[in-house]
Amino acid sequence: MAHDLILPGRPSPILPAIVAAAGERAGLRFLEFFAAGIHNPNTRRAYRQAMTAFLAWCEAEAGVASLNAVQPLHVAAWIELQTQSHSAPTVKQRLAALRHLFDWLVTGQVIPTNPAAAVRGPRHSVQKGKTPVLDAAEARQLLDCIDTSTSAGLRDRALIGLMIYSFARIGAALVMRVEDVYTQNRRLWVRLQEKGGKRHEMPCHHTLEAYLHAYLEGTGIAGDAKGPLFRTIGRGTGRLTRTPLPQANAYTMVRRRAEAAGIATRIGNHTFRATGITAYLSNGGTLENAAAMANHASTRTTQLYDRRRDEISLDEVERIRV
Repeated sequence: MAHDLILPGRPSPILPAIVAAAGERAGLRFLEFFAAGIHNPNTRRAYRQAMTAFLAWCEAEAGVASLNAVQPLHVAAWIELQTQSHSAPTVKQRLAALRHLFDWLVTGQVIPTNPAAAVRGPRHSVQKGKTPVLDAAEARQLLDCIDTSTSAGLRDRALIGLMIYSFARIGAALVMRVEDVYTQNRRLWVRLQEKGGKRHEMPCHHTLEAYLHAYLEGTGIAGDAKGPLFRTIGRGTGRLTRTPLPQANAYTMVRRRAEAAGIATRIGNHTFRATGITAYLSNGGTLENAAAMANHASTRTTQLYDRRRDEISLDEVERIRV
């Protein structure tokens, strides 16, 4: 069940019944958490899904009628249930969603204590990321196979090149404007808006510089400073629109380009960030500098993208001569 919370001058959003039953102040605080407490849209979506599922379970399965009645036992039971159908990272993220929301409700004096604070999630230790990575030869093969006689080809090569040579996340790349590619000290630079609203600026590798110049000049968007850098292609026109390229479309493009290049590895948007970091480290780069270039707060995160050990493992496996 769910009820509407009616706010003056606003459409009435649907609230979980347990939240609506706690009153208008609780409902407003609940909505504020997602609107003001979380800035990343992907995190907001994941947290909303987790909270909606938990509160629906509380009402339907645990017989909980109000927010004040939610106990650590309820949170622990739901988390245990999640471990049966979801991976450890997903369960830990869902528990984090509960902790953060209940903290928000406590500070807003909606509930007295946080029922998720003492609940422990499943153990999870990661030494290496799961993102598929291309070796340098495959990455070069992919870039060289893109037909740059079209606007789409110029755009796709520039986008993939940006992710490889600047370690940019796809989310940061797709919110760039044309003005975020600029000249400084006679060198082209890129400005990225990374997670948490952090602004990250990097000089361009000479190859990326060539790709971006070709894209901006070849498509005629160089003068549209406030327009999106990476755009959709108009249906039937083959020309760029002024609509930003959605992330799902970028993924489809990457898969299509990989297939056309004869690359069997099931790559995605995040592949190129890991590919660039691994190539940098393989050519003598330091982990500390890689972390700074990738805008990582810790080198431990950067290590997850380092796949040099994969090559060592493959070499060692070939020693098994039977």
